[in-house]
Amino acid sequence: MEYILLILIGVTVIYLLFNILQQRRILKTLTEEEFRGGYRKAQLIDVREPNEFENGHILGARNIPLSQLKMRLQEIRPDKPVYLYCQNGQRTGRAAQILYKKGYKDLSQLKGGFKKWSGKIKTKQKNY
Repeated sequence: MEYILLILIGVTVIYLLFNILQQRRILKTLTEEEFRGGYRKAQLIDVREPNEFENGHILGARNIPLSQLKMRLQEIRPDKPVYLYCQNGQRTGRAAQILYKKGYKDLSQLKGGFKKWSGKIKTKQKNY
């Protein structure tokens, strides 16, 4: 029983490491300065959920949540750079893996995610 548990833990660790290494290989991580320098020429995609997007997002970003990405791939051009961001950088790695498998090659993410962004943001006005 102990060996089975150790094997399962080992397999899980190897799987997680593989995912991290693959994400680093296919996804460029850009500082805010580098991100600002290129996102206007790219497709800027916010992969957070709609409520997070409405509470504040980078000006010019489109909201395609990670949970909807596979169904909405036709909205993203594979021949143009794709700049991704989420709240802290976790979901962009998974989004990049999905996009890469579908033929998207020029993928970048904002280091630290939206919570580290100090540039202009847009929020959806709430009507009370």
